[in-house]
Amino acid sequence: MVDLRIKPILAGEKVVLRPFKSDEDFPFIEECLKDPVVLKYTGSSNEYDREEVYNWYHSRNEQSDRLDLAIVDKSRNILVGEAVVNLYDEQKQSMNFRILIGPKGRDRGLGTEASQLMIEYVFKNTDLKSLTLSVFAFNPRAKKVYENLGFVIHSVDKNELEFEGEWIDSINMKLTREDWMKSQEIKDKGK
Repeated sequence: MVDLRIKPILAGEKVVLRPFKSDEDFPFIEECLKDPVVLKYTGSSNEYDREEVYNWYHSRNEQSDRLDLAIVDKSRNILVGEAVVNLYDEQKQSMNFRILIGPKGRDRGLGTEASQLMIEYVFKNTDLKSLTLSVFAFNPRAKKVYENLGFVIHSVDKNELEFEGEWIDSINMKLTREDWMKSQEIKDKGK
């Protein structure tokens, strides 16, 4: 089992990933979770139970089997999303990665940098062999970001989500430790 009790603070040029501060962060994460773009790309419904969501974020720092970190925009010092590693698969020594960026954090590379920070932390601080994720086919921009981070398509779940009367495929992607290490070596040689 991967032990993720330690909740790090990860700093990049544009963002800081840190444990949630439930009272301080809640209005910002709530704005993200209610955003129509977030709802669409996560396949979430419009149903929203404020107390349930508050309690969920209030418990994130206590979890030992997953890592939920707030993404903070350094330039404005506000929460703009979350980065999560969860769903441990013991047999494959793998976990799921997901990221959510709300309306105040888009189009500035914050999600890309947050993803890089989280991936680096996971591969440097756990013995996981891979990270997996799923992205809906109607989100080609996110798919491109994941490909640039080294994720490759390993399967497609056809007709996974019905959205506005159309069926959308879910694209399953994977990044192995080995591929991530190779990309780091190439990056280091380029410096």
